[in-house]
Amino acid sequence: MPGGRLTQQERQQIALGLGDGLPYAEIARRIDRPTSTVTREVMRNGGPTAYRADLAHRATERRAHRRRQAAPRAAEAPPQAHGRDPEAVRAYEETLTTVFMQSGTPQMMARVMACLTISDTGSLTASELVERLQVSPASVSKAVAFLESQDLVRRERGERRRDRYVVDDEVMYQGMMASARSTAQVAETARQGVDVLGPGTPAGTRLENTARFLEFVSESLARAADQARAVLHTKPATVPGDDGGPGPDD
Repeated sequence: MPGGRLTQQERQQIALGLGDGLPYAEIARRIDRPTSTVTREVMRNGGPTAYRADLAHRATERRAHRRRQAAPRAAEAPPQAHGRDPEAVRAYEETLTTVFMQSGTPQMMARVMACLTISDTGSLTASELVERLQVSPASVSKAVAFLESQDLVRRERGERRRDRYVVDDEVMYQGMMASARSTAQVAETARQGVDVLGPGTPAGTRLENTARFLEFVSESLARAADQARAVLHTKPATVPGDDGGPGPDD
């Protein structure tokens, strides 16, 4: 199996496979790459409907150029906390970002969410996010505003009156409850349509079935989230040191 970065020819094959409606696994088999490589490549470069081989190749070259420019600064950065492998952490962050994108989160929002999630403190300032992600302050601001609207991130006032953006241990619970509320709202709107279009009519019946289905899903999701939080929630161990470096025992 070939290693290293994708070639331009491989990206063209990916684009052709997407155009033919092939699943990622089949595209990966044809170019002899892991499915995760193809998935990450597509999601980082516009998604399955907007992927373009030439644009993806140029974007990858630009990212590599930025990483080479940032290498001297990275060498001066403090070591990873708790003896972690920096390369493994970086690769995992990319994987987590890709999964968030596959679930429907826009790319920049997914990157911010992943960056916050893997930090031990669970909170970073805007400037810290800008530095870690190598993006503009405006991009971070827009991403955080979206995540706040989805109840996935909250804002706290930190030292020197600087905001910190926090993703706490209940972020998945909060996300599930927000999804349940959104689903319930769609169900209620569908039920309103029954009165407008008429009970018993084809359209009215379709909306009635939609409303019943979504009401059941919403109630079940909220109930399951409450039960899981009560039974499965685990508190992290108290570890000396901060997010920027190892503690005394590391």
